[in-house]
Amino acid sequence: MPATVAIALGSNLGDRRRNLLHAIERLKRVVAIVRVSRLVETEPVDAPPPPYLNGVVLGHTNLKPQALMAALLDIERSLGRHRPARRNAPRTIDLDLLFYDALRIRSADLTLPHPRAAERDFVMRPLREIGGDRLALASIRCDAGSSFSHFCFSSNRAR
Repeated sequence: MPATVAIALGSNLGDRRRNLLHAIERLKRVVAIVRVSRLVETEPVDAPPPPYLNGVVLGHTNLKPQALMAALLDIERSLGRHRPARRNAPRTIDLDLLFYDALRIRSADLTLPHPRAAERDFVMRPLREIGGDRLALASIRCDAGSSFSHFCFSSNRAR
């Protein structure tokens, strides 16, 4: 049975919109995309300029989590992403696996749900727009150990 996944996309180098649209097209090879958020410009968080263009896609995949993560890294490389030693450096494309059904993983290569997603408005705003926040909350228990716990406990606030 396919897994429901959410993937955040970001770009702050080159033709950002084109980079994201190319990434979405390549994602279609491994994810049956059912929703795509609007692309929104945001200021970098814990990173140098220039501004980012961000969005989120929801979909279904038959790939296992590690295989999906490998596919995301391959897409990033194919679109010119280089990973310098400095964290949060500007990039042509960034693909982050936010959640994979209700699965929780903590390994050297993959942490699910994404450990900082709920802290980042540039992730949560597009995720809310396409209803992914409800899917995340339906599949991820809201407790202090969840990366979505901040969002869970603040989800009744006006948006």
